[in-house]
Amino acid sequence: MSDKERSSAAGRLLTGVAWAVLLLGLWLWGREVTDVRQGISAPTTGDMAAVGRPPEVRLPPAKRPLGDAKPQRLDIPSMGVQAPVVARGLDPQGAIDPPPFDQPGVVGWYGAGAKPGAAGTALLVGHVDTETRPAVFYKLSAVRPGQTVRVIRDDGTVAEFTVDDVRVLSRDQFDAQQAYGTRQSGRAELRLITCGGTFDATSRTYTANVIVSAYLTGSGL
Repeated sequence: MSDKERSSAAGRLLTGVAWAVLLLGLWLWGREVTDVRQGISAPTTGDMAAVGRPPEVRLPPAKRPLGDAKPQRLDIPSMGVQAPVVARGLDPQGAIDPPPFDQPGVVGWYGAGAKPGAAGTALLVGHVDTETRPAVFYKLSAVRPGQTVRVIRDDGTVAEFTVDDVRVLSRDQFDAQQAYGTRQSGRAELRLITCGGTFDATSRTYTANVIVSAYLTGSGL
């Protein structure tokens, strides 16, 4: 099966034309943004792994979703990340349009989808590196369940999420439902997405995607 056929099959795993187009676009975006990585060593997390949830981690209950508000900044204390968030759409080929490479510290939010903190699954994407240095999500594969992710929103509220799952999904065995599908209906969920695995010098791409899943557990001003 060709890459195009695999991506189409992945998109069909979710119902609804809009979701299929979105998920296909995210996967194709992940392949495209890693085409020119030679200047640094990328995180090596393996082609297929599920960090999952260690049995000793006790996770807090979910908080009721907040109202709609656009994200302005993403804070991940365990990574030392404080990054601006910008809305992104789809390009003419139907793939999500990531932040430009000359803005490696910026996180992209799929603006046509759920807003972080509101009901549904909000999608945030970021580069793992540039041609010469690490980018905003370089350490994403080191995030662990139980850690905190905060999204500062344009209504002045802070949506606080708790990580409940970390996965490194191989390109060859990609499952769109597992990667991007809602884990529990009625919750406000968050996905942080970047490239991972090892860098394939022949194809000039990484071999996997890092997917961090989190859910809303608190809020503040």
